[in-house]
Order: sequence, then structure tokens, then C-alpha cells
Amino acid sequence: MNRFDPRTTALVLIDLQNGILALPTAPRPSLQVLESGKSLAARFRDAGATVVLVRVAFAPDFADAPPGPADQPLSPPEGGLPTDWAHLADGLAAPGDIVITKHQWGAFTGTELDLQFRRRGIRTVVLGGIATNFGVESTARHGWELGYHIVIAEDLCTSLSADFHDVSIRSILPRIARVLPSDTIVFGG
Repeated sequence: MNRFDPRTTALVLIDLQNGILALPTAPRPSLQVLESGKSLAARFRDAGATVVLVRVAFAPDFADAPPGPADQPLSPPEGGLPTDWAHLADGLAAPGDIVITKHQWGAFTGTELDLQFRRRGIRTVVLGGIATNFGVESTARHGWELGYHIVIAEDLCTSLSADFHDVSIRSILPRIARVLPSDTIVFGG
């Protein structure tokens, strides 16, 4: 088992929101990741650990989306995003959770996430969500650069393809994080 101090450990769940959960995902269905995320969040709350729910949202005209040129840029769909696209999944949030809204892949840039962690004394960040190689990996990379100890709950991650997920889990994240099954994450000494 991998034991963590609940006073210095936070769970960050990335983009478990209606619009992202509706996408086809692999290697796991998004609803499986959501249910596993709910379960791990409940364990964190029971231990008195911090739970952070991150969602991505954009202005209707995408004026707050990253503006740089790209071969496959992010652009608003015809008619815009559904009104509930950025709403967190039902039953995910609980009183006391921190909710962060981001406007790019990673949860640290342009948000108050680092401030919230530093003021709470968080040193270890456990990550899961959708998509492994986008929001989860971007948040892990930036958190590692900021000096946090990063843990990836592998069974709480999925992507738009199994290949995307596998490259991140096997080749990138082990260089900056510990990659663990969520049932091995326990609290205590």
C-alpha cells in the first residue's frame, strides 16, 4: 500500500463534466472513470483530505481559449457548446470541495490552484480524469515543475483513444510521477 498524509495530500479530478463525459473514450468508458473518481473522492473526504474538482469552460465565442496558431485549433462547434457542457457531473461535488475553472488543458495556469495548495500545505497531488494526455498530463507536468509530488491514479484516467492514454501512462508520466492503482492509495503512517 502507498500511505499518504491527508493533511498534505489533495485529490484533483480533471474535467469530469457533462460535455467531456459525453465524448467517446478509451481504454475505459468515461462513466467508469466518473464512478471511480466519486469513490476515491469519498475516501479523501472521509480522511479529511482536500478534494479539487476542475472543469474547463469557455466564453460562447471562445475569446478566452488559448489564441496561438495550431494545426488543429480548438474552435467552438456550430451553434456553440450546450448550456450544461461545463457542469460537473451529478453527484461528484460535495460541500468543502474546491472547484477550479480553467480555460486550457492544465489546471495550474491562470487559476488559483497553486495558491489554494500552498495555503493549505499540500505537497502531494493525486490526479485522475479525462483526458489522460491532455488535462491530466498537462496538470501533472506543471505541478511537478512547481515542486509538488505527483501521483497518477491510473484507473481514474482515460482519453480519446487507448493509444493516447498508453503513451502518456507508459512513456511520459512515470518520469514525473508515481503511477498507481487508486485502491493502493491509503491514508495513515
